[in-house]
Formats: sequence, C-alpha cells, structure tokens
Amino acid sequence: MAENSDEKPVTSSKSNWAVPGDGREEVQPKSDRLKPAPLTPEADSPRASAVQPTEKPKPQPKTITFQVPQMPKVPPVHRTLGKNAKLVLAGLAVLVLGFFGGWLGSVVNGGGGTIDINRNKVELKGEAAVISDIAKNVGPSVVSVTATQQASGSSSPLDSIFGLGGGSGNQTQQDAGTGMILTTDGLIMTNRHVVPSGTTSVSVTLSDGTVYDDVKVVGRTAGSSSLDVAFLQIQDTKGHKLVPVTLGDSAKMAVGSQVVAIGNALGQFQNTVTSGIISGYGRSVQASASDGSSSENLDDLFQTDAAINEGNSGGPLVNLDGDVIGMNTAVASNSQNIGFAIPINDLSGLITSVEKTGKLQQPYLGVLYIPITSDVVSQYSLSEDQGAYIPTVDQNGGQDTVLQGSPADKAGLQPGDIITKVNGTAINQSTSLTSLLDKQQVGDKITLTIVRGGKTQNVDVTLEAAPSS
Repeated sequence: MAENSDEKPVTSSKSNWAVPGDGREEVQPKSDRLKPAPLTPEADSPRASAVQPTEKPKPQPKTITFQVPQMPKVPPVHRTLGKNAKLVLAGLAVLVLGFFGGWLGSVVNGGGGTIDINRNKVELKGEAAVISDIAKNVGPSVVSVTATQQASGSSSPLDSIFGLGGGSGNQTQQDAGTGMILTTDGLIMTNRHVVPSGTTSVSVTLSDGTVYDDVKVVGRTAGSSSLDVAFLQIQDTKGHKLVPVTLGDSAKMAVGSQVVAIGNALGQFQNTVTSGIISGYGRSVQASASDGSSSENLDDLFQTDAAINEGNSGGPLVNLDGDVIGMNTAVASNSQNIGFAIPINDLSGLITSVEKTGKLQQPYLGVLYIPITSDVVSQYSLSEDQGAYIPTVDQNGGQDTVLQGSPADKAGLQPGDIITKVNGTAINQSTSLTSLLDKQQVGDKITLTIVRGGKTQNVDVTLEAAPSS
C-alpha cells in the first residue's frame, strides 16, 4: 500500500515559512532578487548552484632503478709502506665511502625511488581493502527501491530527475532508486523523488535478491521542503533478519575527508560502490527538470567527488568506518563527479520522530528570512554580518514575514529581527537556520539568540508540526 497525495513543488519563495529543510526561505523583496553565485568546488558561498570543475593532471609515479658502483680495488698494503702512504690510502677510502653514501641517500630519499613507490603500493592496497570491507559490511543494509505510478502527464517533471522514470499518457511508470534500512523491522529511508506523489505501489529488493512487494509509504516531506526525504515500511519481513545501517556524525566531516557512496546505479538491482572525498559543505543547489519548467531548492548539502549516478538517490554516503554521514541526493548534470548529499545530522530529528511515532512530522518556526551575506548587509543596512534576517513587510512586498499563530509569532519574533544562534550554535555561511531547525523534533523547545534594535536577547520557542499546505 502506498500513500497518495496531491503534493506539487512550490514555485513561489513567498510561500515558505521556514519549515526545517525548506529551500525557499530566501525573500524576494520588491523587484530585487538575491541571486546565488555560481558554485565552484572552492566556493565559500552556500548559495552556489552550478559547478565548473577544473581537472588537474595527476602526477605519474616514476620508478628509479640504480646499480651499486663497484668499489675501486686498493693494492695490498705492506708493512714496508711509510706512515704518509697509510694516511693517503685511509683518506681515499673515506672519500669513496662518503661519496657512495651520499649518492645512495639522495636516490632513496630525494629522488622518489623504488622504496617510496613500494610504500605507495602498500598504501593503495590498504585503501582498496578498506573500501572492500565497507562494501561488504554496509551492502546488506542498502536496498533497491522501485515505485510504480500512473503517468497521467500531469505529474511534476521533478519526479524523475534523479530516479529512472519513463512512460507517458496514462501508462504505468516506474522510478528506481536506493534506500537504507534504519530498523530491524523494516523502516527504510530514501529520497522523496524516488517515491513521488501519486505512487501507487512500492517494492524493495535486498542485496541478496529478496523482494518485498508490500511496502508502505510512511510519509514524505512537502515538495517545497529542501529536505528531500521519504520513509518506507516493509509490512512483513517474512522472518528475514534485516541489518540496519549505523548512523554517524556528519558534523565531524571536513573538506578532504574520504567517503564511499553506495547505491543502485542505473536502476539495476545490485549495489555499486564509488569512493572520493568531501569537496565542500553548506552547499545550496537548484534541482530542475531538463526543460527548466520546474525546480526545487536543496540546502546545506555535502559536495563530493564520489560518483553519484542515476539510481543512487537515497543511498548512503559513509565514512571509512562504514558509518552513514549523508544521503546521496543529486548530481551536477553539466559536470563530472560532482554530487551532493544531505548530511545525516540534518535528518536525525525526522528519523527519531518516525521511529517513535510511526509518522512523519516536520517541525517549523514560521518565519520568512534572508541568509545574511555582505550584499544583504549593504542592501538592508544591517548591524550583523552573519545570521538570518527577517525582513519587514514593506521589504517583502507587503506580505507578512512572521506567520500569524506560528511558533515564531507566539514567541514574539518580529520583522526586522536578526536570528544569530539556535541553542548557542551560530548561523553562518556553512550552517543555515534551516539546517539547525532540521535537527529538531515537533515539541522541542529551542532558544534563539536575536538582535533587535542593536541589542542582543534570547527568545525561547516551542516548535510545532508544519502545516500540511
């Protein structure tokens, strides 16, 4: 049994009320539109949306071989030689030995010779063994997900951006992606676009080929949410022992940290493994249909050069300990080996909520805000250079920026406030307000640090479930 809903991607940024994970929080004041700068692997701005990588030639290892020169033969020394002759011969021996030692040392240590190359070979073999162990240990927790729906021609073009979809008219259409097992009783997490709105049935295939056809869609985030996530539940595991993934701490990852991506590439029912590094974090991208007619915003993402192919969506991105630190979500279509994953910490609140209650509820704050950059500081004459700015009604074209009756409204937040911290964690270019709210659950009480009229104060807010529309 699968869930049916009429959810559609929201195209107006004005409808966003800072639901955690909502990528449309950026306000379009009057006719001015804050446009994100192009994304590059070295970009510091989290609002980048396009990548133009520059591949550097890889150094080729060189093998240096050498022959040990023969030592010159020294004539026998007889006792008849004088004292001076003995000193001369001793000096020659010292010079020869010194020359040979220096030459040998320069080749081994400074020339990148055979000893260094052998060491590199050992390191490469060690890395390959680690990746092989990760694939062996994590693989049983990764599943293939197939979603069936009626292709009526009115579904969102976003439904098959990352999965493998097809069909037209009223024909049956299937989307294939990846998921990861969260609990032994069959709770699975995947991307929202893998099981799009209108899905009529879902099947799950384990790494050993076991197929489950009776799979329920527990819930999916709204189309306007930048948290592209859905939860599935196998109704009857038929006594099969399911192996959950181990969740890690995405906050411990840094640029350059090695990662491994596992997924159902190209919709084939087998797991593939690729490796790479974390190339950046705090990225924001816009995922759009091939014709550009519809799009969705994804925020606070890891950027990785581990290959993420079609069908990998919803699969785990793991560290070298095999712990899941992200969920593979998108790939740059105009570049090679530039993929994006949702940090697992951003999903922790939803995971805990679904495990406890059996349903998906997103907490929300209820404000429209603008991430502060140097341009925003200049445009609105702000006193803070980091944080989340709640614009005034006039700056937002006459529309409210604090939703009436929302948790923000009940806590006394006002237009013109600047939110600088959530529970003591600073909001900056790599840590957005949305990402900090994503970690919370419905009913959680949080403390916001705000600046109002040049004065800093703390405001307590109790988060509530986001409205269904």
